Parts: sequence; structure tokens; C-alpha cells
Amino acid sequence: MPEGDTVFRIADQLHRALAGRVLTAADLRVPGLATVRLTGRQVLEVRPRGKHLLTRLDDGRTLHTHLRMDGRWLLHPAGTRWTGGPAHEIRVVLGTAEQTAVGYRLPVVQLLPTAREAEAVGHLGPDLLGPDWSVEEALRRLAAEPGRPVAAALLDQRNLAGLGNVYANELAFMAGVTPWAPFGSLPAPERLLAKAQYLLHANRLRPGHPTTGDPRRGRDHYVYGRARQPCRRCGTPIRTGSQGEPPQDRVVFWCPRCQRGPAPG
Repeated sequence: MPEGDTVFRIADQLHRALAGRVLTAADLRVPGLATVRLTGRQVLEVRPRGKHLLTRLDDGRTLHTHLRMDGRWLLHPAGTRWTGGPAHEIRVVLGTAEQTAVGYRLPVVQLLPTAREAEAVGHLGPDLLGPDWSVEEALRRLAAEPGRPVAAALLDQRNLAGLGNVYANELAFMAGVTPWAPFGSLPAPERLLAKAQYLLHANRLRPGHPTTGDPRRGRDHYVYGRARQPCRRCGTPIRTGSQGEPPQDRVVFWCPRCQRGPAPG
């Protein structure tokens, strides 16, 4: 599932392409919305909310989409061939006189009144890249389950919105704890959240999710995706495992020397 900085960048691209323009073509290829007409409507803005995308229209409605694991938005100059995949995978088409935004394999496509957006995203915690970001509110939510593993707590979008598995693993390494360590055991959780917000903000308009300060591929992460490779700090081989229960289990990475706390045997 894309990280919040990736969704922010997609929203920025869609906003630049669609905002302030009238839809000359619109197609919602999902059950229940196939007969909805959006042609002639003006797009007011496209905004991210955590990992959700909100396309607001001038008639008081919002198109809510979510990429989850396989979804993708691509922009094509008007009149050119779409190249993002087979036609049967297209779920949304939003076209203007200049560009066409095509949403492929979108598992969530919902049209609702803008005034009722909270029905779709109101459960989310403060957005690390949003105007509502609040370390205090995120800490309050996280403190409700102090025994919850760090990685699971950070990935729960009800606590704070925007973090994915890459950042959850990297932040656990930066904090010096394993992904299974209780969140309540962190000596300074506010510093970890500040680091999370800093990383997402720094990466919001560029591809990849570098955390080491070196964006070059292969040097951009401390532990994520580096199973059996030497730790950048101590040289110990990075270990990998899983956390959670199928189908929601996540691959995790950690250094058994640099990170303290529980881990699989």
C-alpha cells in the first residue's frame, strides 16, 4: 500500500491537471455509479487525506478514491492513447480539454456529498501531511494502547494517517526498538512522531521514501528491504519476519543488535 507521501504527490499531480477545469469526459466504471454523469462539472480541487484521495466538484460532491495495494492514477495528454493497463482494469476516467486522469484497479470509488466526507475519512487520525497534524493528538490516540507493538501502532491509520510499512520499519530502527516492542516502552515517542512527519514532508514531492539521507537506490533505507544485508551501523545481518495475521500480516525488517525488544526466535 502506498505511503502517505506517495498519495500526497499523486494528489498534487491530479490537482495541477484538473483543478479549475471543466470535465469534458467522465466515467465511473463501478457498480452503482456507472450511470452517474459528471461531464460538465468543474473540479475544485484534489486533496489527500492520509492515504485517501478527495476530488471535490462544484456541485457539492466529492469523489473519494483509495489505491490500497494495486490502484494507480495516470495522466495522459488529451487525445493520446492510455497505457496504464487493459481497459477492464479502468475504474475512473476524468478528462478535461487538456489532460485525462485514468484510475486503474481502484478498489475504493465512492461519490458522496462534500459535507459528508467524514463518513469516508472521519475515522482517520491526524494527517502527517495535513493541516490537522498534531503530535499531541496522535500521542493521545497511541497512548490508549501502550502495549501495542510499535509497528502495528504506527500503521493504524486511526492513530495517525499516512504511514506505511516502509516508514514503520525505518522508524522502529531509528528509535532503537524492534517492530514488536510495546509503543509504551518508547522513552520519547514525541521525537519519533516528529521524525515521521519530517520524513514524509521531505519526501512528499519526490519518488521513493529515502530515510538515510542518501536517495540513491540501495542506500536509501536502513533496514527495509535489506534482509541478510549488513546493518549500516553495526554490520550485523538484517533479519526479516512478519507481523500480524493473514491476510493483514506485514513483512518486517530489523537489526538484532541495534534494536532492543521482543522478536521471533
